[in-house]
Amino acid sequence: MKSITSLSAAAALLSGTADAFWRMPCQGRIALERLDPIVDPNVASSHAHAIHGGSNFGESTTYDNLRESDCTSCQFKDDKSAYWTPSMHFVHEGGKTEIVPQIGGMLAYYLLLGDDLKAFPEGFEMLAGDSRKRNFTGSVPDKPLAEWGPEDTTQVSLMEKSLGFNCLNYAKTPEGSRYRHSMPTKEYIDDNCANGIRAEIMFPSCWNGKDVTTKDHKSHMAYPSEIDGGTCPEGFDTRLPSLFYETIWNTNAFNGKPGQFVWSNGDPTGNGYHGDFMNGWNIDTLQSAVNDCTDPSGRVEDCVHFIDSLNSEDEMQNQCKIQDLPKILSDDNCAGPANGLCGDVPVQYGPGYAAPLTAGAGGGEPTAVPSLSSLVVPTQSYAPARSEVNGISVYDAPTSAAAPATSAAAPSYAAESAAAAPAVTAAAEVKHASKQDADGSIISTTTYTSAGTVYEVAIKEIAVTVTIEDDSYKARHRRHAHLHRRDREHGLLGRH
Repeated sequence: MKSITSLSAAAALLSGTADAFWRMPCQGRIALERLDPIVDPNVASSHAHAIHGGSNFGESTTYDNLRESDCTSCQFKDDKSAYWTPSMHFVHEGGKTEIVPQIGGMLAYYLLLGDDLKAFPEGFEMLAGDSRKRNFTGSVPDKPLAEWGPEDTTQVSLMEKSLGFNCLNYAKTPEGSRYRHSMPTKEYIDDNCANGIRAEIMFPSCWNGKDVTTKDHKSHMAYPSEIDGGTCPEGFDTRLPSLFYETIWNTNAFNGKPGQFVWSNGDPTGNGYHGDFMNGWNIDTLQSAVNDCTDPSGRVEDCVHFIDSLNSEDEMQNQCKIQDLPKILSDDNCAGPANGLCGDVPVQYGPGYAAPLTAGAGGGEPTAVPSLSSLVVPTQSYAPARSEVNGISVYDAPTSAAAPATSAAAPSYAAESAAAAPAVTAAAEVKHASKQDADGSIISTTTYTSAGTVYEVAIKEIAVTVTIEDDSYKARHRRHAHLHRRDREHGLLGRH
């Protein structure tokens, strides 16, 4: 058995831009509405979205529209991009629905992985995920990266594993990012997720170098072989920043109440979670940030291109809202309480591919939502498959570690609708030794306030030692680019 000399997370970042990042806090929603100018342009979208970013957002938004936004709900005043995902709702027995509160808005990570990164071009837009999926076809838990075979590196498989539903409990050892790829059951959330569910999604970062969008809004992009790192497929050789969204939903507000959590697209499984991005950056500013914003803290305050134009928490949370709400949505009540999901969206459990939703539909009286009792989802009772350092949740941005040998074929999304449901087997519980926090210095912190509670994000510099069993496992060695953990503060920093 051999040990690799430890490197601090910060030192690893300083080795070059390949491991650098910044995170863009977008602490306020500009809207909770049925709007999606990418998938459903010029009409009301089929389902509601939690929308963050530039205020000049509507059913037919373009790059130029976003650049003309009066404000943004994100921290950097000139990031007029639009970021949106489905919203999470709680369905009470009988079908009454209401929005689950967000905590801290959302975070958009810009991970600078790969060589010769290019800024998103003018007019660029993309999707991640598949709204109609209702099953996960991979192994549970994830196989170690070194054991991935060709079936694990298809674009469908990488997309499925790009999702995460992190069960937050700050009194326990944190789960790693993208640890689970399906929503836990309501019972599991009540018993284990005292601080909510953190929904996570990684966007593809390999671009074909020519199209700012395509008919399906996906096929101009592809995932690299390791989702967030590795090699790009042939024909997708241009690397763009790797976008990673985090949104925390306060599921604990419904602890003990009978009902279920459902995403606004009618998905109780989480497998249909998705994200949309429409570029609203000044391209020169973004390229300069990609080149220069390599501070290991990841804070926008520590980037020379951002520091002189930052929104306050109040400006992000309270002062930036959508400029013009389309009249077709004036009767919608997406926040609830309402008699069903906004847009009359039915709940579709799967495991088969969900029927398409109808864009442009108005409000009405949807039928009561059925019970969740027939839904079977894998319950993960084993140790996290994603990385973990001294009890602190890690988003690990890898170096160019060797990936499994696979063919570099162009991605194909057409086969998703025919994907079979995976066989669900009970996972054996894995017991792991408790870990004490290693000595490490906090190199930066930032705070946000929600519902009277102050939350602090602490970025720690921690020495990491990686142990390798033998030479065959060298491909599993990954440097940890940043650590993140949200801790509660009531006057003094609370429990970790």
